[in-house]
Amino acid sequence: MLTIGMLGGMSWESSAEYYRLVNELVRERLGGLHSARCLLASVDFAEVERLQVAGEWGAAGRLLAERAAGLQAGGADLLLLCTNTMHEVAGAVQAAVGIPLLHIVDTTAAAVRAAGLHRVGLLATAFTMERDSYRERMAGHGVEVLVPGPEQRELVHRVIYDELCLGVVDDGSRARYREVIADLVAAGAQGVVLGCTEIELLIGPGDSPVPVFPSTRLHVEAAVERALAAEPAAEPAAEPAAEPAAEPAAPAR
Repeated sequence: MLTIGMLGGMSWESSAEYYRLVNELVRERLGGLHSARCLLASVDFAEVERLQVAGEWGAAGRLLAERAAGLQAGGADLLLLCTNTMHEVAGAVQAAVGIPLLHIVDTTAAAVRAAGLHRVGLLATAFTMERDSYRERMAGHGVEVLVPGPEQRELVHRVIYDELCLGVVDDGSRARYREVIADLVAAGAQGVVLGCTEIELLIGPGDSPVPVFPSTRLHVEAAVERALAAEPAAEPAAEPAAEPAAEPAAPAR
């Protein structure tokens, strides 16, 4: 089993989901008491958020690149950046390490295409929805991205930072997100990408009339698949041993 390096803390609420999911999926695959081999480097999100707001993406990239290098030095074999928004600096992070960075847009786009879709709505932070890098990378996979209008983008962003990142899951916000989803579908979205890790705490398949693509889960599934590529699937439990015969049993090998 390879060791998964997780660069998290943005926010720790979503990083906790990454840790839970990676261990659940490994246990499902291998059974028994198996859990993931992983390392977690958790940054101070307040510092990162300040750099986001100031538009200091270069400084943010250097900060995360340094932490990524530390994960590699600690023994990580592959890297997950546990946030959608900060994939804006994925290039700087990848350049700082010699291990593969699994890009969250690539894993999400692969799921969209596997479902036979080519146009999706995107719910994410304002940074992700309004900057070009996410849409351009999805377009490279043949997927068109639709985003909400300005007022709805502000709503989606506010709920992420003022509620979900603080552990607040509000039914009223869920209802308003459903309205945003309905408008995206009316505009032609064939599916909806939950393009912020915290949104999966609020929205699920039952909240959308079209398929939902949970980027966090898809990201983790790809990492576990890579980490366990050389591992055999879990074997069925052995039948209970029969009562010993009169003669001593041969020693186990």
